[in-house]
Amino acid sequence: MAAAKDLDRAKTLIAKNFESQKVVDQLQGRVDSLKSAIAADQAAIDAARTQFEYTVITSPIDGRAGMRQIDIGNVIHPSDVRPLVVITQTEPAAVIFTLPEAHLDALRAAIARGPVEVAAFDRNNVNRLATGRLLAIDGTIDQTTATMRLKAVFPNEDERLWPGAFVNARVLLETRPDAITVPSVAVQRGPQFVWALAADKTVQMRPIAVGPPADDVTIVTAGIDTDDRVVTDGAYRLQPGLKVTLTPDPEPIRAAAIPISVGKAP
Repeated sequence: MAAAKDLDRAKTLIAKNFESQKVVDQLQGRVDSLKSAIAADQAAIDAARTQFEYTVITSPIDGRAGMRQIDIGNVIHPSDVRPLVVITQTEPAAVIFTLPEAHLDALRAAIARGPVEVAAFDRNNVNRLATGRLLAIDGTIDQTTATMRLKAVFPNEDERLWPGAFVNARVLLETRPDAITVPSVAVQRGPQFVWALAADKTVQMRPIAVGPPADDVTIVTAGIDTDDRVVTDGAYRLQPGLKVTLTPDPEPIRAAAIPISVGKAP
């Protein structure tokens, strides 16, 4: 800058006794003053650049943006409570649901064996939306409803689980191979029994021991074999020794691997 050149020239002249020290000091003061002004201007530029960077907001998570809360032209302030937009994380997705406390022991036993599978079904409990794993059990039982809260996490890469939607959750507790099952409607309550068909197509009361239900079938642990046939319709009209007609002739009970699951919860 010109002031610095004038200072250098004056320093050269004072060495030859052609300039006074007073003039050199005045020029030095002017140069220092101009340098201070330049530094202040640079600080103002840096501050403005920093403020400008605040106009670009980067979300701390990946997710789906909802509808914007602020329109173009609105004045916003750092103290505003209303957000600009809400970002909802969808991958992974979490589901909070409840189960009766009666399943707590079986659930803890399943957790001890390894990761516990959780399936999410739609509102009608028909279509499977996603499969995930149990993440946590709440530390207390709700004494009002005798239920416990659980949390499951799902990868949700296809986003079939939508934030805020209602789902039915099923927890897979165990899988029993070669289990004998009967339609749940065939199990008569009170002393639990089924109406079994004899070779001459007469019916007999057969006491049974049952395990947990799975969907529309019930596991039978004792009382019938895989070749037995049971009555599923019209049981209230039956009595021992009564002959019945099969319409149509049903398939024998088969042994299969039955997943045991519990839960229907929001």
